[in-house]
Amino acid sequence: MRRIVSSFILALVLAVVPAARPSAADAQEDRCRESGIVVKNLTTLDRWYRKNGGDCFKWKRNKIFVIKPGDTVEIFSDLTCETAYCKEIDYEKYLSYDADADCRVKIIPGCTISDM
Repeated sequence: MRRIVSSFILALVLAVVPAARPSAADAQEDRCRESGIVVKNLTTLDRWYRKNGGDCFKWKRNKIFVIKPGDTVEIFSDLTCETAYCKEIDYEKYLSYDADADCRVKIIPGCTISDM
């Protein structure tokens, strides 16, 4: 009798524990979807950026812009947005660098993206 009860408890534990753990989809939930990702310019100079192929805007050193799902951003080293500093980067790429899920990343010299 004791063996049957022990087997039942073991089977119950094996069935309940995996169901209680969060799924992989929950762990990878996009917490930044609503607010967007803040991108800070920590390069040594002012830059310019163009979001979704639109107008060219000055991006001063230590300033930010926000990118949301579906957006792409190109970063330039000249005020006419002709000399590329960073190729077109999309929201998902920025999100992949946000290791602590605080919706903040930085760009440092050499167009290197890093968590902030």
